Amino acid sequence: MIQAFAFYLFSGVMILSALLTITARNPVHSVLWLILAFFNAAGLMLLLGAEFIAMLLVIVYVGAVAVLFLFVVMMLDIDFAELRAGFTRYLGFGSVVAVALLAEIIIAVTVRGSGPVALSSRPMAATSVSNIQALGQLLYTRYLYIFEAAGLVLLVAMIGAIVLTHRERKDYKAQKPGLQVLRRPEDATRNVNQPVGVGVEL
Repeated sequence: MIQAFAFYLFSGVMILSALLTITARNPVHSVLWLILAFFNAAGLMLLLGAEFIAMLLVIVYVGAVAVLFLFVVMMLDIDFAELRAGFTRYLGFGSVVAVALLAEIIIAVTVRGSGPVALSSRPMAATSVSNIQALGQLLYTRYLYIFEAAGLVLLVAMIGAIVLTHRERKDYKAQKPGLQVLRRPEDATRNVNQPVGVGVEL
């Protein structure tokens, strides 16, 4: 009973927030509704027992993608009235894409029970290993080199983005820790017997 209530709650809020994401006039509000949709999708994944996908939705999509969208929308001066003006120009292409996506969803719903398990009419074997543990064992054994190569590609991309966006400022004085460490106290301070009523000489 509680599982059915949680399913209808998460799915209802997710559908409502998805509709508000595409109908909201304020782009910042659209991103906030999108974050709510991601959280409810993560709740549905938890009900299905896919904890890893739920954590990916929260950490990657909510923590990175949606927050990045929010900062981009808030920091960039985008003329949304001009963007909406070209809506009718792409209405035909958008309609074709929408019909194609709707057809894929209908096909996926109609053939959801015709997989290998349903065809063989044999239930899946129960296991005591969670899906996160099984996925970790698979990643770090069979696909270890591919996993490390993917991490290396991301590292190279991050370093390349930093190098391409780095600009040298001429009015910026950088610290030199080596010279600061080698400096002696007697070179940095000066003891002066300052007479009363006389200003400090720099």
